[in-house]
Amino acid sequence: MGDQNVQQTSDELEHRHFMKALLTEVRALEDMHAKGMFEGGIRRIGAEQEMFLVDRAHRPALSAVQVLDHINDERFTHELGLFNLEANLAPQELGGSCLRRLHAETDEVVQVAREHAAKADAQIALVGILPTLTKEHLSLSSMVPKPRYFALNEALMKLRGSNFKFSIKGIDHLHLEHDNLMLEACNTSFQVHFQVEADEFAHLYNIAQVVTGPLLAACVNSPILLGKRLWHESRIAVFENSVDSRSTAHAVRGHKPRVHFGDQWVDESVIEIFKEDIARFRVILTTEFEDDPIGMVARGEVPQLHALRLHNGTVYRWNRACYGISETGKPHLRIENRVIPSGPTVADEIANAAFFFGMMAKLSRSIDDIRPYFNFADVKANFMAAAREGLRAQQIWFDQKQMTAQELILDVLLPLAEEGLREAQIDEADIHHYLGIVRKRVEMRRTGARWQLESLESMRGQGSAHECLRSLTSSMIDQQTAGKPISDWSLAEFCFVQDWRESYRTVSQFMATDLFTVRPDDIVDFAASLMEWRYVRHVPVEDNEGHLLGLVSHRQLLRLVARGSSSEVMVSEVMHSDPLSVPSHTPTVEAIRLMRDRRLSCLPVVDDGKLVGLVTEYDLMIVAGRLLESYLDEP
Repeated sequence: MGDQNVQQTSDELEHRHFMKALLTEVRALEDMHAKGMFEGGIRRIGAEQEMFLVDRAHRPALSAVQVLDHINDERFTHELGLFNLEANLAPQELGGSCLRRLHAETDEVVQVAREHAAKADAQIALVGILPTLTKEHLSLSSMVPKPRYFALNEALMKLRGSNFKFSIKGIDHLHLEHDNLMLEACNTSFQVHFQVEADEFAHLYNIAQVVTGPLLAACVNSPILLGKRLWHESRIAVFENSVDSRSTAHAVRGHKPRVHFGDQWVDESVIEIFKEDIARFRVILTTEFEDDPIGMVARGEVPQLHALRLHNGTVYRWNRACYGISETGKPHLRIENRVIPSGPTVADEIANAAFFFGMMAKLSRSIDDIRPYFNFADVKANFMAAAREGLRAQQIWFDQKQMTAQELILDVLLPLAEEGLREAQIDEADIHHYLGIVRKRVEMRRTGARWQLESLESMRGQGSAHECLRSLTSSMIDQQTAGKPISDWSLAEFCFVQDWRESYRTVSQFMATDLFTVRPDDIVDFAASLMEWRYVRHVPVEDNEGHLLGLVSHRQLLRLVARGSSSEVMVSEVMHSDPLSVPSHTPTVEAIRLMRDRRLSCLPVVDDGKLVGLVTEYDLMIVAGRLLESYLDEP
């Protein structure tokens, strides 16, 4: 997440000083570009491995600080959430055994993370979005206690002037309102870096934009968020909304969110990107900066450009331009591709990186300018379609040819990537190994996203949604630890032997959410019909905004029938008004005691005044049965 020595720009004078430094650093960068100061004649690759920490119940473990305290390895750092870790891998010169070396180091850091996580009674999961994440994990108490993160959260909320609100439609529909930045912590990725020369930056950046859509389609691994089955790569939608600093007025005007793909080609140099991002996105954090970067460049010295790098770190293009300084003190430029999700295995991640590097290498040598061959709108559409549908997505390629991502990858892009890696003098065995992993995955249509969705479907009816998600995560960790690529995985199976207590800690984990409700002015016959059709004994009464107004029970309807009342009676005349309710984070034990003491057979669950679920006697019988059976089975 970048420099930690930062603060929010609350002081206007400080803001002006930082803004002046930022503009000065852009001019210094222009001078560096004109003088040819950037490193050239070498192509390097690199990566960042992000990962989740999970507890024994396969839910997020808030132990990042504890784990990092025991890891004596400067490659590791924290991320936004206490359930995230990140490891920065050493850059490799493109060629020879670089992929194999990158694979070995990635394996190494993941294994180090596993060993130290185990000491904190946790495990490591490589996945774009952890299936067992719930909204309770996304409070500020789950944020790493670092000034940068709290400053960033406060600044973004101040710019927005309201909570984050968004909807994602996939197989299910998620409508979410959230009051902090922690949604960003839902996402982990395997970010790859591709070092380029200054004069070729625009050309290669445009190529990266073109290949990112099909690349994403091949590696989707984030289909589930907060229990909902959404896009094949839901990270794209979640991340774009989680740090969206736009006010309502700016959104209506079409102002870009801070996470975006872009809307146009780069014409000449990397400086266009930095200028556009400064022009479009307000400074929200400040840090210390150099007094005279322009003078440093004039003297042949290399400035750090702290202000520019910090601001660049608060704008999240899916292909991000990066300025850096190598160990030799030479400045360089990189394209950071951020779309590859974490997992399902390290082998899959390196294969995805190889696919990207190969396409970049081949197209950069075979085409002088890719822009005449594509409409940028089509390139962006390719990317969004891939995020939604994975390998089924329609993609537009050269000469306006349209085909599925699966067809494009198998027939066109894998052979192209193979040629690119061969021209980059990658070891032949590694080319076949890593691109073979991608080929088999795409041929089988067995991406991480499809594996998760198919596994959940195979477990349907065997347990609650939360139990199935725990089983899914458990199988994921077991199989990725074994190291076989996702194409060789078996579907997850429902785990009948688990600590059932962890699936029933709060009512949110087992309450019914697929509710059939009535309005106060509906006739009672409709409520009675719902009970008969859906085999339920209670029907909530709500208004058009979802506020709970009452509850109609089977017993109330029996009384009505016994009295011989007219079928024209309205729900409002028989419902129990203002029924007792609890929030979704209520401990299950508390709900049981409440229902027992008040002799309630049904307990509505309400958050922010809106009905979100229902707990009944039948639900508690399942809870009791699971826990009693587990207890009696213990030796």
